[in-house]
Amino acid sequence: MSLIRFNPMNLLPLATFFILINHVYITYSFPSNPLIHRDYDLQVRKLQELKSSLSQTNPVSSSRFYGVSSYGADPTGKTDSTDAILNAIADAVAEERDGVLMEGITNHGGVQISLEGGVYMISRPMKFPVAGVGNVVISGGTLRASENFTNDNYLIDLSSSSSSSSSSSNNEYNYEFITLRDLMLDCNYHGGGIRAVNALRTNIDNCYITHFTTTGIIVQGGHETYIRNSFLGQHITAGGDPHERNFSGTAIHLAGNDNAVTDVVIFSAATGILISGQANVITGVHCYNKATGFGGTGVYLRLPGLTQTRIVNSYFDYTGIVTDDPVQLHVSGCFFLGDAFIVLKSVRGVVNGLNIVDNMFSGSNKGVDIVQLDQRNGAFNNIDQVVVDNNNVNGMNLKATVARGATQGNGTSWTVDFNRILLFPKHIKFVQYTLMTSESNVFPNYVLRNISNNKVFIESDIAVAGSVSVTVDQGLSKRS
Repeated sequence: MSLIRFNPMNLLPLATFFILINHVYITYSFPSNPLIHRDYDLQVRKLQELKSSLSQTNPVSSSRFYGVSSYGADPTGKTDSTDAILNAIADAVAEERDGVLMEGITNHGGVQISLEGGVYMISRPMKFPVAGVGNVVISGGTLRASENFTNDNYLIDLSSSSSSSSSSSNNEYNYEFITLRDLMLDCNYHGGGIRAVNALRTNIDNCYITHFTTTGIIVQGGHETYIRNSFLGQHITAGGDPHERNFSGTAIHLAGNDNAVTDVVIFSAATGILISGQANVITGVHCYNKATGFGGTGVYLRLPGLTQTRIVNSYFDYTGIVTDDPVQLHVSGCFFLGDAFIVLKSVRGVVNGLNIVDNMFSGSNKGVDIVQLDQRNGAFNNIDQVVVDNNNVNGMNLKATVARGATQGNGTSWTVDFNRILLFPKHIKFVQYTLMTSESNVFPNYVLRNISNNKVFIESDIAVAGSVSVTVDQGLSKRS
């Protein structure tokens, strides 16, 4: 509601006008000079016209706007508002509207359910009364779980239930184009924040989700949930929390395909992002949820054999990345601080189509490798199309699948040891080498004798003073 107070006269003496968006209130004394009476009437007519135009341009009419306070919800959070908000949601999606989205999904035209800047206590999840709902916005306030809220539920639950009748004949998707924005969700250490099950094109934008015990946001099935510009943490902290080693729960779990997490901060949880669905992208994420030294993980890719995930331009702050048998995984443009590193975890010994390139790693000179192998379940024995290269380090050990080395000597053999830098043990696929000598009267023949144990052994037919330069690659394709 917009209020404008002004004195138009300097246009006219003795008159004060109050203009409200839907009403015009005028208090006045008639001007003492009759010569300006006609001008006075003209100004009143202009104000009435202004009022009419403002009413016509009101951006949200009552037919598309459902404020929960008008249903009896308590914006102070002192009393339970569950039924009031559920009634507002039910009314918002009850009206029939033209047009459809996916088959069986009703287009509700962008109807808005507003929390009106209040703090509301709820004891049950906020759900739609039926499945098959589309193009709805819930925004603008805080939901806080009551002490009676069960630990296996979510404050906002975009899932269908067997007890609710569904208007959807489409079994593949429950909802489409649901927008949740400008919300704070306080789970009050009871359950999780948002659950989306078989939902299509869901927007979660500018949300702050905290005090969850299970998961802040879980996406199960469906397609194209976009989580943007949001903050998630089990405990409200800004780092260096004395209880960090006790952080639990997962901030975001993507158990579906084709989702995106963009410009998100995860400031406390045992696991920042758990990914168990393919074709997801993580961009601009800052994870300082729980340090690796305390058992935390920034991003865990639980997708052995078919990862198909991109992690780019993100910040791993004392916590890193763990991936099971990575196949088609791309990590680039990221910053790893505080000895944070990447772990390749063997499940069936497969790593294929892996790029870890153009990242920065910063540590404390404790000898920590930037990429590490967890081969407790067996060694990696199926390695193909792997590129770990062009990363830079400060205070950590560089690891790569491409390396260059040189050695000098005077004799018939030269050995270059690449164990310090190569990622995989005993696994050189390609060698390029050159012998250089300053002796002008000799032309030695030389040959590559051995590449076992990540050491390159070169021998010449005659003794010569010279240097050998070698380039090796562990990750070339079998088809190269």
